[in-house]
Amino acid sequence: MTTTEVTGRDELAARVAAAREEFGALRGRGLSVDITRGKPAADQLDLSAPMLALPGATYRSRDGVDVRNYGGLMGLPELREIFAPALQVPVGQLVAGGNSSLELMHASLVTALLFGVPGGTDRWVDGPATVLCPVPGYDRHFALAEQLGLTLVPVPMTDGGPDMDVVEALVLHDASVKAIWCVPKYSNPTGITFSDEVVARLAAMPTAAPDFRILWDNAYAVHDLTESPDELADLLAAATAAGNPDRPLIFGSTSKITLAGAGVAFFGGSPANVEWFTRKALSTRTIGPDKINHLRHALFLRDADGLHAHMAAHRALLRPKFDAVRRILAEQLGGTGLARWTDPRGGYFICLEVPDGCASRVVATTREAGVVLTPAGATHPYGQDPRDAYIRIAPSFVGTAELETAVAALATCVRLVAYQAELDRAES
Repeated sequence: MTTTEVTGRDELAARVAAAREEFGALRGRGLSVDITRGKPAADQLDLSAPMLALPGATYRSRDGVDVRNYGGLMGLPELREIFAPALQVPVGQLVAGGNSSLELMHASLVTALLFGVPGGTDRWVDGPATVLCPVPGYDRHFALAEQLGLTLVPVPMTDGGPDMDVVEALVLHDASVKAIWCVPKYSNPTGITFSDEVVARLAAMPTAAPDFRILWDNAYAVHDLTESPDELADLLAAATAAGNPDRPLIFGSTSKITLAGAGVAFFGGSPANVEWFTRKALSTRTIGPDKINHLRHALFLRDADGLHAHMAAHRALLRPKFDAVRRILAEQLGGTGLARWTDPRGGYFICLEVPDGCASRVVATTREAGVVLTPAGATHPYGQDPRDAYIRIAPSFVGTAELETAVAALATCVRLVAYQAELDRAES
């Protein structure tokens, strides 16, 4: 990526000087804005405030179970019924747990390492184990797998999902390749939704490892920013039809739907995978989830229609923020050739691409101006973006006015760093 409108050294120097002057003014404002993580804002959390009065004096589930007591390892059926359509998992194959889907992902990988998985002959810990990581991708996925000793191998993302030619070549002959991370709808951070072709190829591709797993983190299944949401093909149905029913491990949560610190997480998959997960990962560590919280959610959301109505209220709060980011980037960086950015139809992030070698310096310079971003490199395994080009923008948490100030500051820093880099090259 290079500039398109600046042709001479003198003009580059003038652009650098102008950007440096703007940057100096920014530093003088004493900004302090943090847009590092995709957290719901207070007004979004307020949408679920009525939940705090539930379940009231009623502690019986629909089936008459006293939710205050032990038991019910799979979670309340009425809550699983609400989320089964969105997560594309039959109710009987969906487990509702505690507040964190990352916890369920961690439990799944630890259990695979220590016990193996259905269809496998060995524990993953007994040999080399590799997980494929579509990039740009989700830093917490990568950190989790790295901490557990898995080898991380990046796979480039396309407009329709991971580059399947690369994925299929990697899994075909190498039995150490055990899994691939996927955020299939409104992917973090690009906002891409996997195409039907990508889903079909993931479901059906031959793999050297008989115990290969797709770690399908459908975190943004209902997080639409438009009234015409993207449609995601049903991976579990496709894998079952292709003769690979055990391949998908499906995750989701209410973390960005209700109360982020007090939500419900879900695990889904084939009957064999559910039996494996509940027996190996859950049965000896818990006597049941927080069914009071399950009942609270079920009473508040009511049904699948209630869930979608609740998410429409989220959309009304989030969409203006995403619109503001896109508008400011277009006004300040459009036509310069200095940056590209995604235009997601859902999810929580916008991915900004700057000239190679500039992302780390842009993030550092923006921090000097008082705006904190996710570290450059976080979108890649081991925190190493070989191009040093990707920056994740998280618009949700701060107010719109603060967000606009932060994005304008970021655009100034992109111009300063990128024009300076071009000037340095011109003078070398």
